[in-house]
Amino acid sequence: MNHVVHWEIGGRDLDALAAFYEELFGWKSSSFDPDYRLVEADEGVGGGLMRCRDDMPAYVTIYVEVDDLSASLAAAERLGGTPLLPPTPIPGVGEFALLSDPEGNTIGILHPA
Repeated sequence: MNHVVHWEIGGRDLDALAAFYEELFGWKSSSFDPDYRLVEADEGVGGGLMRCRDDMPAYVTIYVEVDDLSASLAAAERLGGTPLLPPTPIPGVGEFALLSDPEGNTIGILHPA
């Protein structure tokens, strides 16, 4: 079974976004790079907060671990979904891709290094 291994919340003002969730839920985040903060989990699944580019809307998505990104994108398309972003490397982490389900929800898939 493929499991949710990461979640992500994106918005324009990363500092305000981090402050909001840190105050609301007691989350602690640390800088991964200038546009991304990792949120560690003592329990459950950790995630990230991302500064959206100008051409991106604010969003919330989950990432599911898969064995083969290309095969998963092809299966999603066969089932009525739409590939949104091809396999993309994340140095030191693995690679990911994005798809939308038949209802338009964006889902991330991740193949770890």
